[in-house]
Amino acid sequence: MEFGFTTAAYVVAAVLFILSLGGLSGQESAKRAVWYGIVGMALAVFATLTGPGMGLWMLSVVLIAAGGIIGYMLASKVEMTQMPELVAGMHALVGLAAVFVGYNAHIEIVRVMAMDDSARKALEGFAALIAKKSSVEISILRVELFLGVFIGAITFTGSVIAYGKLSGRVTSAATKLPGGHMLNAAAAIISAVTLVMYMNSGDMLPLVIMTVAALFIGYHLIMGIGGADMPVVVSMLNSYSGWAAAAIGFSLGNDLLIVVGALVGSSGAILSYIMCKAMNRSFVSVILGGFGGAAGPAMEVVGEQVAIEADAVAAALNDADSVVIIPGYGMAVAQAQQAVSELTKRLRAKGKNVRFAIHPVAGRLPGHMNVLLAEAKVPYDIVLEMDEINDDFPETDVSIVIGSNDIVNPAAQEDPNSPIAGMPVLECWKSKQVFVSKRGQGTGYSGIENPLFYKENTRMFYGDAKDSLNKLLTMID
Repeated sequence: MEFGFTTAAYVVAAVLFILSLGGLSGQESAKRAVWYGIVGMALAVFATLTGPGMGLWMLSVVLIAAGGIIGYMLASKVEMTQMPELVAGMHALVGLAAVFVGYNAHIEIVRVMAMDDSARKALEGFAALIAKKSSVEISILRVELFLGVFIGAITFTGSVIAYGKLSGRVTSAATKLPGGHMLNAAAAIISAVTLVMYMNSGDMLPLVIMTVAALFIGYHLIMGIGGADMPVVVSMLNSYSGWAAAAIGFSLGNDLLIVVGALVGSSGAILSYIMCKAMNRSFVSVILGGFGGAAGPAMEVVGEQVAIEADAVAAALNDADSVVIIPGYGMAVAQAQQAVSELTKRLRAKGKNVRFAIHPVAGRLPGHMNVLLAEAKVPYDIVLEMDEINDDFPETDVSIVIGSNDIVNPAAQEDPNSPIAGMPVLECWKSKQVFVSKRGQGTGYSGIENPLFYKENTRMFYGDAKDSLNKLLTMID
């Protein structure tokens, strides 16, 4: 009876997770999708605590309560600008959990296999599950836990480094140790050899050696990726965490974990592939951590950045018929989305055609800009993807770039030696006028110079984006 209820609950939870994942694809359905996920997770936890092998209720409740409190406190303090590093931190926890579960499974296998038949009959929970397995099934379980630890260790250190890069605690430049990919290959070979050793001996030492090698792989892979490509890295680590969760599910014999892990792993991989196409990157090179650096000397940028004041920007906007706004991470940092929304309302009230252009990797997290604009109540129908709006720039009177660099960088098309060469970008420089809201003359997070800032039809609207836009609003009737 208990097993039947648990199975049914897991099926319902899996359906809710699928509905949640599907709903997150649209802004209007995202809130409902989040609630699907919350209800599905609550049901899954309840079914697990009351199902076969239940025990340690007090400890489980205490740990769940502690985790919930910590999660609530973190979520309450985190700004939207910090969401990318928060997500990376969550991925690290999933990876670490996979490592712990793998080691626990190994310890249980050793303990159960050392028992006689009479002692095994008295076992409960996961240990009882192991006791019923044949030697072939035990070997399969060892492979599963080995892979779970391997993927989890890579995910853990990779996510920690990604967190460091996104939060500014680690350099955003692509950095490799001497030997580069050969070190990664050597660590992978060591992991493969230790798998054979582990299957033959069943000892913990090969597992420990593999864990150290996997931790190094995760560290070195992500350190070798430049800041311009971090949105893809976050998505790829999301996929890794999903496969780590699936490996945990196989080790524990938990069908729901397998389903959820496969959903997260496959959706993360698909999203990474889509983003790689949007950045003209090779999917394989993302996995290997072999991108993010320049191929040769960058093209020399000629000209100078010409500043403009708010009154001149306001005059141009008052005269314009069509306006395209391009938000980036700088808008998030300045928390300027409300000012952007108000500017949009005023311009539309004057009969102007105002739209937003969103690049697939704008910000440092997929969908980052869409969430910010939705939070500011910008109408969904004027928020367009790159492919939908790029052909319209030649007919656009004014393009306003707010805190973006790489996604509007013409070097992607003009400089074959640029780190972002071949990356599809928003071709805003084809507009009649371009205003760039930027704090100063720096190159931004990725460290790549942008020729857009030096073009004849571009003017630099220096200052904090929120302050600059609020000043501009006083001049728009």
